[in-house]
Amino acid sequence: MDKTLSTTTKTFFLSQTMADLKQLTKFGLSVSVVVSSLAGYFLAADQVQIRTLILLAIGGYCMVGASNAFNQVIEREPDALMKRTMNRPVPTGRMSVSVALTIAIILTLLGIIILYTINPKTALFAAISIFLYTSVYTPLKPLSPISVFVGALPGAIPFMLGWVAATGKFGIEAGVLFLIQFFWQFPHFWAIGWLQFEEYKKAGFNMMPTGEKNKKASKLIIFYTIFMIIVSVFPVFRITGDLYLLPLSALLVLVLGLVILYYGVRLHKYQTDTEARKLMLSSVLYITAIQVIFVIDKFLH
Repeated sequence: MDKTLSTTTKTFFLSQTMADLKQLTKFGLSVSVVVSSLAGYFLAADQVQIRTLILLAIGGYCMVGASNAFNQVIEREPDALMKRTMNRPVPTGRMSVSVALTIAIILTLLGIIILYTINPKTALFAAISIFLYTSVYTPLKPLSPISVFVGALPGAIPFMLGWVAATGKFGIEAGVLFLIQFFWQFPHFWAIGWLQFEEYKKAGFNMMPTGEKNKKASKLIIFYTIFMIIVSVFPVFRITGDLYLLPLSALLVLVLGLVILYYGVRLHKYQTDTEARKLMLSSVLYITAIQVIFVIDKFLH
């Protein structure tokens, strides 16, 4: 009886620990970022190296997981005030600050070391990403909506990180991949900021560019979406080095971009959370679909 109870307790403890680690590193988000990096690698690699793919996946997860862990340590008090985040391991006390911080540091070191074995530039960009997210973006969130702009810099690194991992250099191709993901983040995160406006306000954050849910903010969403569309289809003109798109692929990317623009215009017109949710969902579809299109297109050349 006692052994059965002990085994059950251990199983529960392990299960809860794994669940807390997944929450601390934001497992779903981290995996999506890793997929983005792998897409960039496939775009650049002449010959796919399984070893490099594995290292990029593990190192990339460590990099994003570390950033998220640092973020949750710093924001533990505001996290406790928001429904979406109050059940995270640090604000609930299931995980101490020192343990979370130790995990973040270990993941940082592991990520940089693993990515360095691919090439030094990959490790450098990973280190820059962690630094900007943790030391600039996170402290800026309660101070100014400009934090979204700053946060878009490390957020744009994963797609191009794969290219750098495959080639060992940052050129026009990696720059274009960076810009695609950079501009995409504005309609995506401002849609989330719109939906979570009251919750963010409760925690002392203001993620909207104008400080309010208004037509000035939705105009900026449309503005950045147009830039995103232009940058995304730009490779069709074959002036972006080894990164280019066939006309049909560029047309598909354009159509996907116009879907986001459509919902951006509807948000501007109706100013409702319903339209903001549609905009957010269309942006998730967009970034996933265009990476698939870019990779398939590369193998059709």
